[in-house]
Amino acid sequence: MASAGVLPTKGSLREDLTCAICCELFRDPVMLSCMHHFCKDCITRCWRGTLGPVRCPNCRKEFSSKQFQTNYLVAAMVEKVRATTLDTSINDLEKELKETLESHRLRKEDLVNSMRRDKEKMNIIKKVGAELQARVKGDFQALHQILFDEERCMLEQLRQEQEEEVEKVLHHLEAVESSVRVLEKNMQTLQQSAVDFRTGDLTEFPKLGALQHVKTCPDSGLTAFSNKYSAPLQYIAWRRMFKALKPGPSSLTFDVDTAHPSINISRDKTVAIDCDDMNPYVNHTKRFLQCVNILTTQSFHSGRHYWEVEVGSSPKWDVGVASEAIDRHARIKLCPENGYWTLRLRNGNEYSAGTQPWTRLQLGCTPQRLGVFLDCDERRLSFYNADDMILLLSFTNGPRGKVYPFFGPCVSDSRQKPFPIKLLHYTPVPYSV
Repeated sequence: MASAGVLPTKGSLREDLTCAICCELFRDPVMLSCMHHFCKDCITRCWRGTLGPVRCPNCRKEFSSKQFQTNYLVAAMVEKVRATTLDTSINDLEKELKETLESHRLRKEDLVNSMRRDKEKMNIIKKVGAELQARVKGDFQALHQILFDEERCMLEQLRQEQEEEVEKVLHHLEAVESSVRVLEKNMQTLQQSAVDFRTGDLTEFPKLGALQHVKTCPDSGLTAFSNKYSAPLQYIAWRRMFKALKPGPSSLTFDVDTAHPSINISRDKTVAIDCDDMNPYVNHTKRFLQCVNILTTQSFHSGRHYWEVEVGSSPKWDVGVASEAIDRHARIKLCPENGYWTLRLRNGNEYSAGTQPWTRLQLGCTPQRLGVFLDCDERRLSFYNADDMILLLSFTNGPRGKVYPFFGPCVSDSRQKPFPIKLLHYTPVPYSV
C-alpha cells in the first residue's frame, strides 16, 4: 500500500487497498511504524515463530517488537470499495443474466419461427403431394380407361369377326348336310329299285331327288384372322393412345417467315439445318436476322402442351420457347428477362439453363431427342430426355401470354457437316386393328 501521505488515484485505489501478503482487499487492516498496511491475520502469521526483532514484509525495515496499530480510516475505505465492488458485481451479474435471457428468448423465438416454417412447409408438401397423387391417379385412371375401352372394343370386334367366320362355315355346313340327306334318300330309293328289279317289279328308272351343287368351302381366312390378333397389340394400343393423351405430342412445323436466312427448311417444314450460304429472304419483323434461330408456326397461350425434337449428335443448339414480343432483329442473350426460356448445349457436352448468367447443368446422359412440356396456366416449362423421360431442367417461373416453340441450330463449324434439328411427329393409329 502507498504511504499515508500520498493520496491514491482512482485507478490505483483497489491496488493500494490490497494486502501484499494475501493479495486480497484488507481484512482488519493494521499499520506498521513504516506506514505499510497488512491484514492483521496476515502479518500475525508472517511474524509467528520469530524471536527477537521482526521485519516489514514490504520494505524489510526492522522492528524491535511485534507492534502494529489498527487503521480505521483504511478499514472504512476497504469496506466502501468492497461494497462498491459487490454492487458492481451484482449489476454485472444482473446485466449478464438479462442479456443471456434475452439472447435465449431471441434464439427460442428464431427456433419457434423455424419450427413454424418447417410445419408450414410440411403442410404445403403434404398438400402438394396430395394434389400430385390425385393428378397421378387421375392420369393413370384415364390411361386405364383408354386401355379398358380399347380392350372392350377389340374383344367386341374379335367376337364379331369370329361370328362372321363361323357363319360362313356354318352356311357351307348346312348346304353339305342338305346334300348328304338328298344323297342318302336317293341311295335308299336306288337300293329299293335294285330289289324290285330282281323280282321283276321295276318297270322304269326311279325318280331321284335333285342334287344341288355344293361349292367348295370358302376360305375362312383363319390365317389372316389369327395373324390380325397375334399382332403386337401392346404397341398398337400404345400408338392409338396418342389420340387420347392429354397433352398428346404436338405436331409442330417450322415457320419459314421466322427463319434466319442461313437456315434451310425441309419441304414438310419439320427439319431445319444451318448452311454456309444465305438464302434470299424478305425482311420483316418476324424474321431473325442477327442470330441463327427459328420459331414454329404454332403458338400457345393456355393449357398444357408437349412436343419432341431430335437434336442428334449436334455439338451445339438452343431449344425452348420464346415470347411473342421478342426483338428478332437484335443480338440478345437468351434468358427469361429477354423473353427466352431455353436449354442450351455448347462444345458437345456443356449443357446450361438459359439464365443470366448461364446455369451449368451436370447431366448424366447425352440426349439425342428432347421432350418439351409447357404448362401455360402454371407457368412451368420442363425439358426431358425423350428416350427415357428423365427430367433435365425445369423453369418454375415460366412465360406469360403467347409463346412460340423456339429452336437455334447455331452457326455450324465449317470443318464439320451441319447437324439438322428435326420436329418429331407421332401420327395416331385409327381405332381399328
